[in-house]
Amino acid sequence: MSAQLIRSIEEEQLKSDLPQINVGDTVRVGVRIREGEKERVQPYEGTVIAMRNGGINETVTVRKVFQGIGVERVFLLHSPLVEGIKIMRRGKVRRAKLYYLRDRVGKATRVKQRFDRPM
Repeated sequence: MSAQLIRSIEEEQLKSDLPQINVGDTVRVGVRIREGEKERVQPYEGTVIAMRNGGINETVTVRKVFQGIGVERVFLLHSPLVEGIKIMRRGKVRRAKLYYLRDRVGKATRVKQRFDRPM
């Protein structure tokens, strides 16, 4: 198979309604969950600590603290299980990966907010 054919098939699967996400942003990811015959959307809100790859394989790692325990989930952005992503606040960071947040607790995990100037 040629790379051009693979690329054309992948482009059909890409979602076009995703916002521009950056590391440090606080996002709310709507995750589809099946419980028996029923399907519902469960929000997962946290800070984006890493982004990987591009195209159809693009992933984001979202971290939140739940009942005192840090929970990280990796989401395939173009997966049908991801209903949508909403950016709650923009973060101002100077790193591509925020793995150092894993060692911090409480207020030390806060990320400064970025205020974009209107064009």
